[in-house]
Amino acid sequence: MAGQKLKTHKGVKKRFRKTGTGKLMRNKANKRHILTKKNRSRKRRLGRPTPVAPGDVYRIAALLPN
Repeated sequence: MAGQKLKTHKGVKKRFRKTGTGKLMRNKANKRHILTKKNRSRKRRLGRPTPVAPGDVYRIAALLPN
């Protein structure tokens, strides 16, 4: 069917974002609970987004068509 729109996967939309240059960024795990034993610098690093692994980019990009 010509002109058919692709739907964005809502779960992926909530977890990943595209940068201005087109890279996919994700949030890091392990920042939700049991934070007392993690040092301050580790918790700061966990708060920053990180690029998606090259092997996973094609799968995530397919679910984010726009």
